[in-house]
Amino acid sequence: MGVLDNFLFVGLPYITLVVFLVGTIYRYKATKFNYSSLSSQFLEESSLFWGSMPFHWGLAFLFFGHLIAFLFPSSVLAFNSHPVRLLIIEISAFIAGLLVLFGLCVLFFRRIFNDRLKPVTTKMDIAIELLLITQVVLGLLVAYTSRWGSSWFAAVLTPYLRSLFVLQPEISAITALPFLAKLHIIGANLVFLLIPFSRLVHLLVVPFHYIWRPYQRVVWNISRRSVRDPNTKWTLHRPKNT
Repeated sequence: MGVLDNFLFVGLPYITLVVFLVGTIYRYKATKFNYSSLSSQFLEESSLFWGSMPFHWGLAFLFFGHLIAFLFPSSVLAFNSHPVRLLIIEISAFIAGLLVLFGLCVLFFRRIFNDRLKPVTTKMDIAIELLLITQVVLGLLVAYTSRWGSSWFAAVLTPYLRSLFVLQPEISAITALPFLAKLHIIGANLVFLLIPFSRLVHLLVVPFHYIWRPYQRVVWNISRRSVRDPNTKWTLHRPKNT
């Protein structure tokens, strides 16, 4: 194990954890209003729907799949002992990854080519979306080239992650992984490292209360079709009342 391996798989995770905790807490205390996705739904709706829905649902499936493999590795390995069940898990996870990639591409291209979104798009928005796309592509390549990821995640990555949490890092198994798998692990650290500085911070304040909140009635005093028409150019002037 070289110095680079120790930095990437021991030092970087701890740096990421510290920056994540300190950064998210500071941002919540200092700029609570920005502790959200800063939605631009009022500027356009169609492409946001087709990007956001596949991205969030696919990501939720992958996140909880990784979480279950981390929390219950023995149960996952026992479940995967049956070839049919293992195949179902692998195919489902791959489809979820494709959904996330499709949604991310839609969200990225709307940021680039929609003139109405350019004034509210930052360099961090572009950087984090490119990083997420790269991370998902790496995940799909790992799933395709190194089969049965749910099993070797539970057998290899779970002990590694737990060793980090107990402050006794053990990376011998990680250093033996294929190059793409290592890049995927590094990419995951970079994503969490940038969460406090990006829109992704809103994942910490998921609005579950919207589920039981009464419907909000919105009364438009301006032309709704004009405002939401993606072909309408951005203007600082308020549309005329209808």
